[in-house]
Amino acid sequence: MNARRGFIKTTLAAGATAAFPSLKLSAAPAAVANGVPDLITVRGENRVAMLDRALESYGGIGAFVKKGQKVVIKPNMGWDVPPEHCANTHPDIVARLTKLCLAAGASEVAVFDHTCDAWEPAYRNSGIAAAAGDAGARVLPGHDQSYYREVAIPDGVALKKVKIHSAILDSDVFINAPVLKHHGGATMTACMKNLMGMIWDRGAYHRNNLHQCIVDILTVKKPDLNILDAFSPMTRNGPRGRSDADLDQNVRQLLISTDIVAIDVAASRLLGHAADGITHVRIAAATGIGQGDLGKLRIERVKLTA
Repeated sequence: MNARRGFIKTTLAAGATAAFPSLKLSAAPAAVANGVPDLITVRGENRVAMLDRALESYGGIGAFVKKGQKVVIKPNMGWDVPPEHCANTHPDIVARLTKLCLAAGASEVAVFDHTCDAWEPAYRNSGIAAAAGDAGARVLPGHDQSYYREVAIPDGVALKKVKIHSAILDSDVFINAPVLKHHGGATMTACMKNLMGMIWDRGAYHRNNLHQCIVDILTVKKPDLNILDAFSPMTRNGPRGRSDADLDQNVRQLLISTDIVAIDVAASRLLGHAADGITHVRIAAATGIGQGDLGKLRIERVKLTA
């Protein structure tokens, strides 16, 4: 990777509850026949095929990205670890999203994260910078305060203002693409928690009611689409992990939704939590930011066959 790039046959599982074992949900095909699902889960062996199939339920990425629009993809690439350790979003997902957005006519696709480990090795060793750059994305840095602009949060409870990366603020389409994993402080990293990587001062969250701050920012900026890499979730020692023993290799799912609360409720179930077991998810549902009751959603479950 050069210096510039451094910156820079399916089957519906009707009524199946493997992803959410203690929930009783209506049969997915009947629920989604009359419209776009609220939540789509795809189980398979290939992340790209899973992503493509999930997007089919919306009619493709063109349902979100129009010609000439600026797109920003916010993966989790905060950690200086290789893709197989699953501390970061898998690079294949980011690369495929980039190609799809450009094919839909996006004028540009930007990819960035405000990393926890040193940003250059995290970008490089996560595999995301090279994969996204090769797919045509502008891979942007997030390590300097000058890249961020302050915005007010009038409805914030614990957070009244925050500096958000300019790429997010200037985008027409915001795609949130995290990986699912355990987190020592927030209990779980999924779609809501991933948005901490778009702000400058993460420490302010930790000093001032972490779970409430995770929710507060959603009152001013929500992603247009959430795509969660739950292929091999990290079930302990997150958010960085220690070894492959921290991973559940049997989940092999990808979740997608425009509702950031619904997808995080589903994600919490994959990690074995009760529906209201993650504090920031419970707060967000109570605030009305999204739907916290999976029983009220139109859910499409897909299992990809070879």
